[in-house]
Amino acid sequence: MSAFVAFLHHLCFVAIMLLLSFEMLLLKQPLTLASARKIMRYDAIYGAFAGAVLIVGALRVMYFEKGPLYYMHSTPFMAKMALFIAVGLISIYPTLTFLKWGKPLKQGIVPELGDAQGRRLRILIHVELTLLLLMMLCAAMMAKGIGYAG
Repeated sequence: MSAFVAFLHHLCFVAIMLLLSFEMLLLKQPLTLASARKIMRYDAIYGAFAGAVLIVGALRVMYFEKGPLYYMHSTPFMAKMALFIAVGLISIYPTLTFLKWGKPLKQGIVPELGDAQGRRLRILIHVELTLLLLMMLCAAMMAKGIGYAG
Protein backbone atom coordinates (compact mmCIF):
# COMPACT_ATOMS: atom_id res chain seq x y z
CA MET A 1 0.00 0.00 0.00
CA SER A 2 2.89 2.36 0.81
CA ALA A 3 4.27 2.04 -2.72
CA PHE A 4 0.86 2.83 -4.23
CA VAL A 5 0.47 5.94 -2.04
CA ALA A 6 3.97 7.09 -3.02
CA PHE A 7 3.11 6.50 -6.70
CA LEU A 8 -0.11 8.51 -6.31
CA HIS A 9 1.82 11.35 -4.65
CA HIS A 10 4.37 11.45 -7.47
CA LEU A 11 1.66 11.19 -10.13
CA CYS A 12 -0.15 14.21 -8.70
CA PHE A 13 3.12 16.15 -8.58
CA VAL A 14 3.89 15.37 -12.22
CA ALA A 15 0.34 16.41 -13.16
CA ILE A 16 0.88 19.77 -11.47
CA MET A 17 4.05 20.38 -13.46
CA LEU A 18 2.37 19.35 -16.71
CA LEU A 19 -0.66 21.56 -16.13
CA LEU A 20 1.52 24.58 -15.38
CA SER A 21 3.54 23.83 -18.53
CA PHE A 22 0.32 23.67 -20.58
CA GLU A 23 -0.77 27.02 -19.14
CA MET A 24 2.63 28.48 -20.02
CA LEU A 25 2.44 27.26 -23.61
CA LEU A 26 -1.06 28.65 -24.08
CA LEU A 27 -0.05 32.01 -22.61
CA LYS A 28 2.77 32.31 -25.16
CA GLN A 29 0.19 32.41 -27.97
CA PRO A 30 -2.44 35.06 -28.70
CA LEU A 31 -5.42 34.48 -26.41
CA THR A 32 -8.54 33.03 -28.00
CA LEU A 33 -11.86 31.87 -26.55
CA ALA A 34 -10.68 28.27 -26.77
CA SER A 35 -7.26 28.89 -25.22
CA ALA A 36 -8.68 31.05 -22.41
CA ARG A 37 -11.18 28.29 -21.56
CA LYS A 38 -8.39 25.70 -21.58
CA ILE A 39 -6.22 27.85 -19.31
CA MET A 40 -9.09 28.23 -16.84
CA ARG A 41 -9.77 24.49 -16.93
CA TYR A 42 -6.08 23.62 -16.53
CA ASP A 43 -5.77 26.02 -13.60
CA ALA A 44 -8.78 24.48 -11.84
CA ILE A 45 -7.38 20.98 -12.36
CA TYR A 46 -3.98 22.24 -11.17
CA GLY A 47 -5.63 23.40 -7.94
CA ALA A 48 -7.30 20.04 -7.46
CA PHE A 49 -4.01 18.18 -7.96
CA ALA A 50 -2.22 20.59 -5.60
CA GLY A 51 -4.80 19.73 -2.96
CA ALA A 52 -4.33 16.03 -3.71
CA VAL A 53 -0.54 16.36 -3.38
CA LEU A 54 -1.01 17.98 0.01
CA ILE A 55 -3.51 15.37 1.26
CA VAL A 56 -1.60 12.35 -0.06
CA GLY A 57 1.68 13.82 1.20
CA ALA A 58 0.18 14.30 4.66
CA LEU A 59 -1.03 10.70 4.63
CA ARG A 60 2.46 9.54 3.66
CA VAL A 61 4.02 11.51 6.51
CA MET A 62 1.48 10.34 9.09
CA TYR A 63 0.90 6.70 8.11
CA PHE A 64 3.00 5.32 5.28
CA GLU A 65 6.61 6.39 5.63
CA LYS A 66 9.03 7.19 8.45
CA GLY A 67 6.53 9.03 10.64
CA PRO A 68 5.97 12.67 11.49
CA LEU A 69 8.78 12.86 14.04
CA TYR A 70 11.34 12.01 11.34
CA TYR A 71 10.02 14.62 8.93
CA MET A 72 9.79 17.38 11.52
CA HIS A 73 13.56 16.99 12.03
CA SER A 74 14.39 16.95 8.33
CA THR A 75 15.70 20.23 6.92
CA PRO A 76 14.90 19.22 3.31
CA PHE A 77 11.32 18.37 4.35
CA MET A 78 10.88 21.76 5.98
CA ALA A 79 12.38 23.43 2.89
CA LYS A 80 10.03 21.39 0.70
CA MET A 81 7.03 22.57 2.73
CA ALA A 82 8.21 26.20 2.56
CA LEU A 83 8.58 25.88 -1.23
CA PHE A 84 5.08 24.35 -1.48
CA ILE A 85 3.65 27.30 0.44
CA ALA A 86 5.58 29.73 -1.78
CA VAL A 87 4.22 28.07 -4.93
CA GLY A 88 0.71 28.27 -3.49
CA LEU A 89 1.07 31.96 -2.72
CA ILE A 90 2.57 32.73 -6.13
CA SER A 91 -0.28 30.89 -7.85
CA ILE A 92 -2.87 33.22 -6.33
CA TYR A 93 -2.31 36.01 -8.88
CA PRO A 94 -2.63 33.79 -11.99
CA THR A 95 -5.66 32.00 -10.54
CA LEU A 96 -7.44 35.26 -9.72
CA THR A 97 -6.61 36.56 -13.20
CA PHE A 98 -8.05 33.44 -14.82
CA LEU A 99 -11.16 33.50 -12.63
CA LYS A 100 -11.86 37.07 -13.82
CA TRP A 101 -12.09 35.67 -17.33
CA GLY A 102 -15.23 33.69 -16.46
CA LYS A 103 -17.76 36.43 -17.18
CA PRO A 104 -16.36 37.53 -20.55
CA LEU A 105 -16.00 33.89 -21.63
CA LYS A 106 -19.65 33.16 -20.80
CA GLN A 107 -20.54 36.09 -23.07
CA GLY A 108 -18.33 34.72 -25.83
CA ILE A 109 -15.78 37.51 -25.43
CA VAL A 110 -12.04 36.88 -25.42
CA PRO A 111 -10.66 38.25 -22.13
CA GLU A 112 -8.22 41.14 -22.35
CA LEU A 113 -4.64 40.15 -21.71
CA GLY A 114 -2.09 42.88 -22.30
CA ASP A 115 1.53 42.11 -23.14
CA ALA A 116 2.74 43.17 -19.68
CA GLN A 117 0.14 41.06 -17.88
CA GLY A 118 0.83 38.06 -20.12
CA ARG A 119 4.56 38.41 -19.44
CA ARG A 120 3.88 38.68 -15.68
CA LEU A 121 1.76 35.51 -15.75
CA ARG A 122 4.44 33.60 -17.68
CA ILE A 123 7.16 34.77 -15.27
CA LEU A 124 5.11 33.68 -12.27
CA ILE A 125 4.46 30.28 -13.82
CA HIS A 126 8.19 29.95 -14.59
CA VAL A 127 8.93 30.71 -10.95
CA GLU A 128 6.36 28.14 -9.82
CA LEU A 129 7.92 25.49 -12.06
CA THR A 130 11.40 26.34 -10.79
CA LEU A 131 10.30 26.06 -7.17
CA LEU A 132 8.62 22.74 -7.94
CA LEU A 133 11.93 21.49 -9.33
CA LEU A 134 13.64 22.57 -6.12
CA MET A 135 10.97 20.61 -4.23
CA MET A 136 12.04 17.53 -6.18
CA LEU A 137 15.64 18.13 -5.08
CA CYS A 138 14.47 18.41 -1.46
CA ALA A 139 12.51 15.17 -1.84
CA ALA A 140 15.60 13.37 -3.14
CA MET A 141 17.69 14.74 -0.26
CA MET A 142 14.99 13.69 2.20
CA ALA A 143 14.89 10.18 0.80
CA LYS A 144 18.65 9.87 1.33
CA GLY A 145 18.51 11.22 4.88
CA ILE A 146 20.49 14.35 4.03
CA GLY A 147 19.82 17.17 6.48
CA TYR A 148 18.18 14.99 9.12
CA ALA A 149 18.76 16.60 12.53
CA GLY A 150 17.04 14.02 14.73
